[in-house]
Amino acid sequence: MHRRLSLLPILFTLCALWVGCETPPPARPPLPPSESDLDLLKSTKLCDSRKTFIEAHPGIAPHVQVWGSGEELRIPQEQSLSKGEESYFFDEDGTLVGTLFVFRSGLDLEPYKTLRRTLSQLKPSLEFYLTVAQLADRQNMAGSTLYDTGDEKTTTRYLVLGDRTAPRLLEASFTIDPYVKLFSPYRKEFLDRLRNTAQQADGQHLDSQGAEDKEPFASLQQFARGQTAQLAYCGAKNHVLALDAYQKASISGFTNKVWQAELNHRLGVSWEATGNLEKAKSELLASLAKRQNSPEVFNNLGNVYGKLGDKQNALASFEKAVLLRPNYAIARFNMAEAIAEANPKRAITEYETYLALVEGIPEEADRSALAQKRVKALKH
Repeated sequence: MHRRLSLLPILFTLCALWVGCETPPPARPPLPPSESDLDLLKSTKLCDSRKTFIEAHPGIAPHVQVWGSGEELRIPQEQSLSKGEESYFFDEDGTLVGTLFVFRSGLDLEPYKTLRRTLSQLKPSLEFYLTVAQLADRQNMAGSTLYDTGDEKTTTRYLVLGDRTAPRLLEASFTIDPYVKLFSPYRKEFLDRLRNTAQQADGQHLDSQGAEDKEPFASLQQFARGQTAQLAYCGAKNHVLALDAYQKASISGFTNKVWQAELNHRLGVSWEATGNLEKAKSELLASLAKRQNSPEVFNNLGNVYGKLGDKQNALASFEKAVLLRPNYAIARFNMAEAIAEANPKRAITEYETYLALVEGIPEEADRSALAQKRVKALKH
């Protein structure tokens, strides 16, 4: 039931498919295998509240330390059910967004036939050499492999030492997708836990392992918090919380223009959802000034113009979105809605194009029914 994720997620995956100014999960390729008989999350699950987590671990007093604007609760090996060091990361709202399990001496996977079969079917995300002093039989550098999998909203990663015939698990991480950039077991602050080296404060000063490491940790963390709320990763959508998170991300800011543009985009969507259309327009235009050819932003801008009563600019925005991405189904639907009264013949064409593009997609069932109703009415 899981899917693969690249080790360093590409920034363009920040842009999901937007419905007006709402965003459903984008279409995904078939999910790779993820079945496991090693259950590390026995008494908790991602998105649990801090209160729920504490109640599920009676008699254990985890070590608490700052993790950016949130906190990390760490359970030492001698108290953990997994027999490894366990870390649970909560955002500032008290929501569990990621976990990390560290096995300093390596967990022999021989007893876990199902997980070994899963790992054998996964394509390695990264292979590199690693020295782990805790392993008495591996004093020199040994080959290690990072495997990625996940479901529609979460990512699982295994850092394994040795070949496929005798794998030993060093680290395993589980996270909701918006935070995946902060949770690779390959990140320096997590690899350091295998070596017993000093930890970097708040995860903010890392060796460069990708473009996101050049951005302020606070910005990345708040951006992920905004995505979690805006895209309903943990319960219902919360546009007020998303707006708060994106505004906090804008304070520390980003250095890369793609990140800057996407932050403006997300702020625009949040302002629209909370009712401030002028601020929404301003942020979306700012996004386009940094990244001129984003169909998602043009589509969302069209919706804002429409709500402001600016039909001409709304239509122009939808047309630009479709020009940039001819198979952009939602923009086709929005354009049909915008021109139905003035140009019913063209609207029929756009509705029918939309219907062809979303055929067989369950998430579009309601909109498809509406489009069919619109076409029938326009034809008569």
